[in-house]
Amino acid sequence: MSRAAVLPDPFDARVPQRATGLLGVFAERALLTSADVHVAATLGRLAGESDGRVLLAAALTVKAVRSGSVCIDLAAVRHSAVADPWTELPPAEAAWPDPSDWVARCEASPMVAVGSQSHADRPLRLVDGLLYLDRYFRQQELVRAAVNDRAAQPPPPVDSSRLGAALEELFDGAAPDHQRLAAAACATGRFTVIAGGPGTGKTTTVARLLALLAMISDAPVRVALAAPTGKAAARMQEAVAEQTAALADHGVPVPEVAPARTLHRLLGSKPGSRSRFRHDASNRLPYDVVVVDETSMVSLTLMARLLAAVRPETRLILLGDPDQLASVEAGAVLGDLVHRPAPTVEPARVATLRLLLPADLEPDPEVSAELGNDTVRLRTVHRFGGAISELAEAVRTGDPEAALGVLRDGSPSIEFVETADPAGPSADELGGLYADVVAVGTAVFQAAASGAAEAALEALGGHRLLCAHRSGPFGVTTWDRRVQAWLAESVEGLSPPRRPVTPDEPLQLSVGQPLLVTANDYEVGLFNGDTGVVVDAGPLGLRAAFRRGGEVITLPLHRLSAVQSVHAMTVHRGQGSQFDRVTVLLPPADSPLATRELLYTAVTRAQTCVRVVATEEAVRAAVGRPVLRASGLRRRR
Repeated sequence: MSRAAVLPDPFDARVPQRATGLLGVFAERALLTSADVHVAATLGRLAGESDGRVLLAAALTVKAVRSGSVCIDLAAVRHSAVADPWTELPPAEAAWPDPSDWVARCEASPMVAVGSQSHADRPLRLVDGLLYLDRYFRQQELVRAAVNDRAAQPPPPVDSSRLGAALEELFDGAAPDHQRLAAAACATGRFTVIAGGPGTGKTTTVARLLALLAMISDAPVRVALAAPTGKAAARMQEAVAEQTAALADHGVPVPEVAPARTLHRLLGSKPGSRSRFRHDASNRLPYDVVVVDETSMVSLTLMARLLAAVRPETRLILLGDPDQLASVEAGAVLGDLVHRPAPTVEPARVATLRLLLPADLEPDPEVSAELGNDTVRLRTVHRFGGAISELAEAVRTGDPEAALGVLRDGSPSIEFVETADPAGPSADELGGLYADVVAVGTAVFQAAASGAAEAALEALGGHRLLCAHRSGPFGVTTWDRRVQAWLAESVEGLSPPRRPVTPDEPLQLSVGQPLLVTANDYEVGLFNGDTGVVVDAGPLGLRAAFRRGGEVITLPLHRLSAVQSVHAMTVHRGQGSQFDRVTVLLPPADSPLATRELLYTAVTRAQTCVRVVATEEAVRAAVGRPVLRASGLRRRR
């Protein structure tokens, strides 16, 4: 079959036009793109390597990084390679090299350094059967060494009697009190991961931890709060400020904390570079405590830069949910650190904590194993419970039967629109979604038209439609337009915005239009992922309302540099947000984007009700398809 018969456009920039040999075979089946082939061919030409098997390994490694992995396992990559969606041909099974011969060919190649210590000038590195681009191997090893070194350091000097008294004052919950354990672990170590799903109290724990450190320290504690995105940093700032203010009102001493920043701003971005920063191993950050929220979204490269810049004596605390979607760039660092094998010998910190905590709070074997990985997992969900919690747990643990059982159980907090057509739900199946969309759209419009900005923003959080895809029949673009049409028909007085004719033309905004910020704008204090709404501000005309620091701000529309309509959003965009009701639109079972982590992230955005629109096959496929990001960080060395 010719490529022209397979591809909708033979001049698609993704399609290699001159690939030959094994590269050509794999490119024709959409297992490689033009970028993968070009990099591999260039490296081979520079190194004098012509063996097609080695060039194929190089191209697949490049593709793996582009897909979020740090490396490829030469023995297993044939089972995880996924074709791009613009082909109908199956993967080229007969063309895959024999794994043992493939490893031997790579070991003999001038392109490949073998082992962790040899040939620093080669672009690829093969270690324990894993093939890396050398840059990512070095970043991985920097992260591994930094974490292991911190774990091996003597604990910070702490007066155990003062620490015990402070813990008793700040944490008086019933056992098992994992928030108290997390705070004690952070106080007695220099590196701690506080893991947990939405609503488990990660931010509350951090606020009390900061008060704890202020109570046991003789000198002022210098604290930095950071997150990978501006939206996450702003939310962290608001949550920590609210919690610390409540503690201060009760007479608890709390340290002064600088406003939360993005990691790029914390490290000090250099103009013209996305990976080099002002603060590094030769110019460390001047803080006693560094707390990073939403760490699941931090890439390997950024984590390596952060660890290099943090002083060895600083307490580094990472917050996040290792079961959520990982960074859009290479690496799943939080998940790797949490899930790597625990040490065979109980770390000294676990023994220290046993002495600090009452008998009924003593770590059990599972918790002790997590502490061996410098992790405390918060397990009690305070934000939602019941069926939503059961569904999230079934998805997280990869149990499709349990997930379908919860979806079909008839709970008022769960709705399963079990569409029969994998091409998409029919209009008759969407009554509940239509009702939610119209109810929220009406409330937003009426509040916005009356100038009640805070009420409009409150109503906007009443429901959100989440999609796996950006485009196509299951994508945000299609469903944003569909919802807009529903509202134009059903909400009296609502004027739908005129869609831009060209990509450069801005969206024409009207009252009640929900907005999504798509780029950071530090000048006006808006961040990628912020949501707002257009309101009628009377004599001031139309303005865009957003929440900032617990307050509502309004801006003239001409100050908005990058916004789009947000009647629907991708699950990735919704990460870190909460909505009263959520509708999750799953694509067909064969979509590689429908994964366990995506469905778990989407379900846990809901506070009172979640609706899943999908076929049974799509739910089974998503729950049974974990994101496979190859990495050597889970292996202890």
